Amino acid sequence: MGAMTDITERPGALDLLKAPVTVLVGHFGAGKTEIAINLAVAFKRRGEVVALADLDLVKPYFRSRLARHELGALGVGVVVPEGDMVYADLPILVPQVKGLIARAGDGAGRLVIDVGGDDLGARVLGAIAGLTDPSHTDVLFVVNGRRPFAETLDEVATMLREVEVAARLRITGLVANTHLMEETSPAVVREGLDLARQLAGLTGIPLRFCAVLARVAALPELDDARAICPILPLERRIVPPFAVKVRLPVPLKGAAVV
Repeated sequence: MGAMTDITERPGALDLLKAPVTVLVGHFGAGKTEIAINLAVAFKRRGEVVALADLDLVKPYFRSRLARHELGALGVGVVVPEGDMVYADLPILVPQVKGLIARAGDGAGRLVIDVGGDDLGARVLGAIAGLTDPSHTDVLFVVNGRRPFAETLDEVATMLREVEVAARLRITGLVANTHLMEETSPAVVREGLDLARQLAGLTGIPLRFCAVLARVAALPELDDARAICPILPLERRIVPPFAVKVRLPVPLKGAAVV
């Protein structure tokens, strides 16, 4: 009973993000975008004013801007290029984001920033002032041990340092997000959690939370993971174009199929 009470009273993932600005960085394909979107929605559902800025200049198919209409309907402000520039690979949002960073907190709400993968994507942060104070900005490195070149502790630690150099920022927290999309199992989650904990031990950077698909997060097999760190349940909101199934019209009986 005592152990259950301790787990219940443990701060949640959102409670550990004290700074008004949250930046997501990490390996290409680590899952930063889904986490950024889910954090923004979770903050909004908690009654906070929140905006999401898409600074991903690397990948065209997994950007948070793809969910801008859904997020807008939920009351989350989405900062993306307007009109024909919405899919541009240009740092045209930097001046606007600088203003949001400066105003974040003090009643102006929260800002979540989704950044492109690897050190290449993190370079855009080097052009933005106001992110170096850890009381104002949490810079979270997402660890996904099932991505290429991110499968060992040495590989992940090397990328973390390369991201810090490119972004000119210090990482302030780690997020465990090892998964296999819809094939994710509790064993895969625990494997990734172990890798993130090893990275925390090596670098001294605290593990903030573990991000897990909601249907997996609810499984009792992850009670041991919940005892280690908070879990952020994820709802998938970004679907790549190649994953969309097109329903073809059914031909009329007797009609020729061409």
